[in-house]
Amino acid sequence: MPDLLEVDALDAGYNGTPVVRDLSLSVAAGEVVALLGPNGAGKSTTLNTIAGLLPRVGGSVRLDGKDLEGMPAHHRARLGVSLVPEGRSLFFGLTVREHLKLAATKDKLRREQLIEMLPELEKCLDRKAGVLSGGEQQMLAVGRALVSVPRVLLVDEMSLGLAPVIVERLLPVLRRIAEELGAGVLFVEQHVALALEVADRAYVLSHGQLVLEGKAADLRGRRDLLQSSYLGEAAVPATA
Repeated sequence: MPDLLEVDALDAGYNGTPVVRDLSLSVAAGEVVALLGPNGAGKSTTLNTIAGLLPRVGGSVRLDGKDLEGMPAHHRARLGVSLVPEGRSLFFGLTVREHLKLAATKDKLRREQLIEMLPELEKCLDRKAGVLSGGEQQMLAVGRALVSVPRVLLVDEMSLGLAPVIVERLLPVLRRIAEELGAGVLFVEQHVALALEVADRAYVLSHGQLVLEGKAADLRGRRDLLQSSYLGEAAVPATA
């Protein structure tokens, strides 16, 4: 599969100081890729830089071969880069229907298709976001991102604050998005085992650097390497 999103030698951080250094990764259309690592590893910084919410310090971010340098977040969104942020960033006074309407574009996803992917939203359409459960709010955040039919979907901590049983229902939606919409999906997740069940490939960050990469099926059998990557017990060389 050709690479839809390409991140090459990326340095990313705050006020010109990188917390992510020399990161290269790729996501193809129809592919689900997990970005894993301990808290503070630089995962959210990476997603926010790809989405245009943070300026890059060095390296490049390309969509279909086009360098996105200097392009603000709303322009990247028009090109099809959509972010589901950590914390969801919902408007608690607006209903689910109003959120979806605000996010709609000319090439919007049909409501029937959206509800098929996220069926629990149907009963919530006229409820305000502030009265939804955590799982319903997360479904709304994903649904809002899907309305514009993104080419690249970035998802930051879908499981944050949710019970494991809810996470088990939500994460497989990312696979459906990739397969049915043909989108490339890059997601950050703390539930490593569940993430590796959903993903095609995974990258592991530690202290802002890539320490491990590979096919998800292979990494599921290398818990020793994953553990050492998370705990910082050993320098783990990146693998193909």
